[in-house]
Amino acid sequence: MDGSEHTALKILTQIRMAGFTAFFAGGSVRDRLLGRAAKDYDIATSARPEQIEALFPKTVAVGKAFGVIVVVEDGTETEVATFRTDGGYQDGRRPDSVEFCGAEEDAKRRDFTINGMFYDPLEDKIFDYVGGQEDLKKKIIRAIGDPDRRFAEDHLRILRAVRFAQTLGFEIEPATRAAIQKHAPDLAKISAERIENEFSRTLTESLRPGDALKELVELGLMESIIPEILPMIGQEQPPEFHPEGDVFVHTCIMLNLMKNPTRVLAYSVLLHDVGKPDTAFMGEDRLRFHGHERKSAEMSEGILRRLKLPSKEIKQILIAIDGHMRFKDVQKMNKSTLRKLMGAETFDLEMELHRVDCASSHGLLDNYHFLLEKAEEMKNEPILPERWITGKDLKELGIASGPQMGRLIQLAYDAQLEGRFETRDALLVWLKTQL
Repeated sequence: MDGSEHTALKILTQIRMAGFTAFFAGGSVRDRLLGRAAKDYDIATSARPEQIEALFPKTVAVGKAFGVIVVVEDGTETEVATFRTDGGYQDGRRPDSVEFCGAEEDAKRRDFTINGMFYDPLEDKIFDYVGGQEDLKKKIIRAIGDPDRRFAEDHLRILRAVRFAQTLGFEIEPATRAAIQKHAPDLAKISAERIENEFSRTLTESLRPGDALKELVELGLMESIIPEILPMIGQEQPPEFHPEGDVFVHTCIMLNLMKNPTRVLAYSVLLHDVGKPDTAFMGEDRLRFHGHERKSAEMSEGILRRLKLPSKEIKQILIAIDGHMRFKDVQKMNKSTLRKLMGAETFDLEMELHRVDCASSHGLLDNYHFLLEKAEEMKNEPILPERWITGKDLKELGIASGPQMGRLIQLAYDAQLEGRFETRDALLVWLKTQL
């Protein structure tokens, strides 16, 4: 039993000892039946919010009006929600009102059958009022009750259905699938932050993220997530470099080749060629995409800012996208350029982007292995050592701060990285000849 489960069990037991009904609810029950470790534990109870507040010394009223209280215990936050039914939904996100009820009525207002079950850990008993166990066996994502109503209530459930299907390897059953397609335009009413969270989790948690992307397109959801992806579909590429197919097919294969991807890697892969349709032209010999990496970076910046990713992550993604074509020249680079590439903060990210880019197309990984060998050669020394020559040295030579000083500092550092001088003094003597 991990720490969060132990804490949740302690909270649940205390609620039960006070005379209330209390069960584990939602995802932890699903994961228990699937034999998977749960990420967190939610509790559903007959106790009212004020009764929960009275039972525990530290609580946070995150959604008291909706019956939700967070209990803080052992440094862990556990969500405790009163059994409820929901009134109408005017904003496509939250109910306008709630009424407290029993466990069965609460289960029937939840999103999908596999998430609508309760578990009593004290008696080791499952309470399933919605057919969740049967759908787990069938590996089906099914909306509880009327799927049209479920998606009208909370539009984000549209994306959640795809995420659950793709992370569990399940199929979305036909009626639920049809309702998703019907409500696809409603995604445009959802905030960018909520869309980003669900979409990013789909990219990083799916068994095959490329297949997840295809399903999002097929269901008509990408128009409200990243419509710039759609022109990649059908954008041909030179078969000698891309025998796998068009830009979209290439990107989907790359996504499927990622291993335990971070959000930064997933978006780098997803958007690295998004500028190809805008830069495509027929050259004398073949179809070309001159400057597509720069165009892709420019488009990606707008996309990522629209999705409100953190600025630091956006910067890393843009560096990887803008520089992804450099890797074809690594074996021709001089030492200083190569070391600056390998010493960059984003080098591991760029390496993985390069690996899946090549593996999904022509399959040539010679540049990737060349860089691995170089990294092995330099493992006992700093790839980017401290500069021998600084601005202080140049000021002593009479050089004022400004562009000239910057150029001379870089000139000296490149010479140092290339190993052209064995000592700092020798480098300084040479630099004086360049003034």
